[in-house]
This record gives sequence, C-alpha cells and structure tokens, in this order.
Amino acid sequence: MRKLLFIAVLLPILGGVAWWYFREQALPDYGPLYREYAYVSNGKSNTVSVIDLRTFALAKTIPVGSEPTGIAANSKKNEIYVVNAGSNNVTVIDAESNTVAATIGVHGRPYFIDVTEDGKRAYVANSASANVSVIDLDKRLVIGNVRVGAAPGLARVSPDGATVVVSNRGDNTVSLIDAKLLRVRATLPVCQHPEDIAILPDSSKAFVSCSGSSQVASIALSNNAINKGDKKDDRVLALIDVGRTPVSLTLKPDGGEMIVCDFDGDSISIIETGTDEVGNSLEIGQHPSRGVVTLDNSRLYVSNFGSNSVAVYDIDLGRRIWTMTVGSRPDGLALTPDQHYLLVLDTESGDVTVIQKRNPRKLEPSEYSLLTLIPVGVQPNGIVVKSFMLSAAKK
Repeated sequence: MRKLLFIAVLLPILGGVAWWYFREQALPDYGPLYREYAYVSNGKSNTVSVIDLRTFALAKTIPVGSEPTGIAANSKKNEIYVVNAGSNNVTVIDAESNTVAATIGVHGRPYFIDVTEDGKRAYVANSASANVSVIDLDKRLVIGNVRVGAAPGLARVSPDGATVVVSNRGDNTVSLIDAKLLRVRATLPVCQHPEDIAILPDSSKAFVSCSGSSQVASIALSNNAINKGDKKDDRVLALIDVGRTPVSLTLKPDGGEMIVCDFDGDSISIIETGTDEVGNSLEIGQHPSRGVVTLDNSRLYVSNFGSNSVAVYDIDLGRRIWTMTVGSRPDGLALTPDQHYLLVLDTESGDVTVIQKRNPRKLEPSEYSLLTLIPVGVQPNGIVVKSFMLSAAKK
C-alpha cells in the first residue's frame, strides 16, 4: 500500500515537472491590438484559410475566386491579395477584419502577384493573355496591361520599384518592364522554360530559373543613369548550369548567395551571386520544391515534395543537419516573424505542419519539434504571413 500511495503521489509531480521541462515556448504578449496571421490559398476549395499564429488555430475560412494560387501581403497597409487563376481576378482581403474588401479583374489565367515595397502597386502576369496587369492598390483598379512574351508565369518587381522582371515560359524569354513608363524596355532570350525569379536587394541583377535546361540565367538590370551618360544596358550575364529541373530560387537576406531547388536532381545548388558561380551542390531530399532562409542568414529550410519531409541546412557549417517528416507533398514554406516557427504547406494532405525551433536541452537535445498540424482546404498552394497592430478605427 505504501508503494502504491508513493507512486500515486509521485506520478503527478513527475508529470508536472516533465510538462514544465518540455513545454513549448509561449508567444510574446504584444498587447490586445496585436495580430499575427498566416494566409493560405486553397486551390481546389476556392478559399483562403486564416491561421491565428498566436494560438496556432484556424481562425477563419474566406471564400474567394476560382482556383486561388498566388498570395501576397502589403507591407504598408493591412491587406492581403489573392490571385484567382480560374476567375481571372484578384481578391483583396482586409486583414483587420479578415473579410473581402474588393475584387479586381485582370486578364487570362493569372497565377502569381508581386507587390512593390512602398505598397502602392501590384503586378500580375496573365499566362493566357501574354501580358502583365498593373494594379493601383490605393484605387484598387488596373491602370495598365503591358504586352510581354508568350505564357508569362511570374512578374517580379525589383526592390527599388524601377523594373518588373517577367519570365515568359512559352518563348524562352524574359521581359523587362520599365515600371515608370509601363512599357517593355528589353526582351532577352534566356534558357528553356524560364520560371522563378529572384532579384538582388540592390536591384542590380536578376536571376531566372530555367526548368527545361537545368540552368539559371543571370541578368544585369539597367541602372537608368541616363543623365550622365553612364547608363548600363539590360543584358544576360551568364547561363549557370545547376541540377536537373531547377524550380525555385531563394535568396539569402544579405543577397550574397542564392539557393536553387533542383527538383529532379534531388539536390540544391548554391550560387554565389557576385561571381555567378555554383559554390556548392548537395543532395537534400527527394524532389526539393521550395526554400526559405532565416533573417540572420544562418539556416535554410527546404521542402522535399517527394519524400514528405523538410530538410534543415546550416549555411555556416555548409551541411544538412536535420530532416523532419511532415504531411503529404510539402511545398510552400513560411517563417513567423520571430523565426521560431516554420509553416509547411502539405498540398496533398490539405494541412499546415507547424515546426518549432527551440534551444536544445539535456533531456531533449533536438533543436526542432513538431508543434501541430492545422487542417486547411483542398490543395493549399500559397502562404504568406502578416503581423500588425490594429488601426485606431478597429480598436
């Protein structure tokens, strides 16, 4: 009886100690007006799922247009933009109320949207119309449609807002749009099936992945210094050989290196952006799809679409340090603003895996742990995180 009584008393105490030791970190308390959400576009549900990142729970499901794909946040106002490929329009979501504020019509089969750093314009490549729609986000209307090459997949604006780089998958070219004049200033032949685009922080150079030729095109962007006669022309600098089927490009925040996910090569290629050379290549997992780098440039996370996992690559050490199992067919990735949580879109299982990064302990040496799985819609394909304080009108 004494042993049973001792066990009955000891077990709750040990359980409490274990909970305290292994408990997940609580989010900082920024006050009642603080909001932190992840927005997920669900391609086959025609909805956007809103996840409250303070509680890691589904907060709301918002009906949008048909076949939502690309999604972006405005850094200057509390708005989210969703591209609907099936209904040829863009849904504007008010992040403070998580309701649809407007719907803006564009042209045929848009897939992605990019927003300028000043939050005033957005650019949408319309793949079935061979043009790019330019949206005034204050007026919520299209102010121009710029003709580009065949089947444009992505239009990305440079950090300085001067140039829009468009990958034309149908004719293996890149169009460079002068954002001030709203016209194409150069069309450059590149490699086969150009897709993803990355632009250096100083807007001097763009990179375009070419899935059909296992290459990445390096492109010098004009500096527009025409007054002093030292204007540099837009031109292709190099075609860089990488692994098979490069599908996505991820720049380190400092712009010094760029990571290429080689989907059919089961590898990543790391390009030195200053020299246009591949500094390192390594196997990372089966069919790597997307990558994201922490703000301190120290860690790279890669979703392995074919092996239902996420790989962690230590940039300073130059090697993979961890692999974590997630849901089925992981693709898109996002980090929370504090960099402590990684959100993984599981496109086949229709959920978001939340992984926590924490300080290793003696009894729990792992730096990463699975926090939760959050069900969303069917075929989630885009994710963006938005943190903000409620405005005075919504207090």
